[in-house]
Amino acid sequence: MAVVAIIPVRYGSTRFPGKPLVPIGGKPMIQHVYESTARSPGLDRVIVATDDRRILDAARGFGAEAILTSAKHASGTDRLAEVAKKLRAEWVINVQGDLPFIRSETIQRTLKPLQQDRTIPMGTAQTPIFDREEWLNPNVVKVVTDRHGFALYFSRAPIPYARDREERPNDVFGYRHVGIYVYRREFLLKFARMRQTELERIEKLEQLRALSNGYRIRVAEVDEPSVEVDTPADLEKAEAYLQGVNNGSRRRTAHG
Repeated sequence: MAVVAIIPVRYGSTRFPGKPLVPIGGKPMIQHVYESTARSPGLDRVIVATDDRRILDAARGFGAEAILTSAKHASGTDRLAEVAKKLRAEWVINVQGDLPFIRSETIQRTLKPLQQDRTIPMGTAQTPIFDREEWLNPNVVKVVTDRHGFALYFSRAPIPYARDREERPNDVFGYRHVGIYVYRREFLLKFARMRQTELERIEKLEQLRALSNGYRIRVAEVDEPSVEVDTPADLEKAEAYLQGVNNGSRRRTAHG
């Protein structure tokens, strides 16, 4: 019944080469992702999986368990599956390497539905979008679900499109997909063997492969900060968030 979290990262990102090693608050981003993930209770192991020795050495340098994988993988899921083949685990959690401040509650809420219902092969998470710019940004993936919390579709486009929307303060434009996936290990290995689908190729979103093949994805609603580092421009937002967290911690300490 082991639960293993794997953080698949590569150095050669198209939009942001070397992203995992970029410093945020004096630490490489991969260290933030690893430490945030490791704080979640109930995880038996947290592993950094990478195709680059620079990332491998950095991860081992701050005390992470890190594994060097093939450089030929076309996706993070393939990298995840390579590691998962050698694991004895019931559930495998994919924490994407661009979420430096992922919350423990997000990991737990995403895992819980699969632990409660063994017919669910895969889970992920969503959080409300209150900002119009974020809503329209194609780097921010959106998701819509059915009444039971299962994904209907993921897109880089703003979905669902409200034709007659009248914007008001504190409006929820829709839901942002959070880059975490929980898989039953057997399903993960099966999923990695599936061919890419047309929708996946168009949107560049791997999870559409599962939907296109008729598999359900349970989507947990979470309160996750909107800090996802996709491009160099996102670093400023990450630094600001970290500074806000640190200032808040100092104020709490000062007031006992």
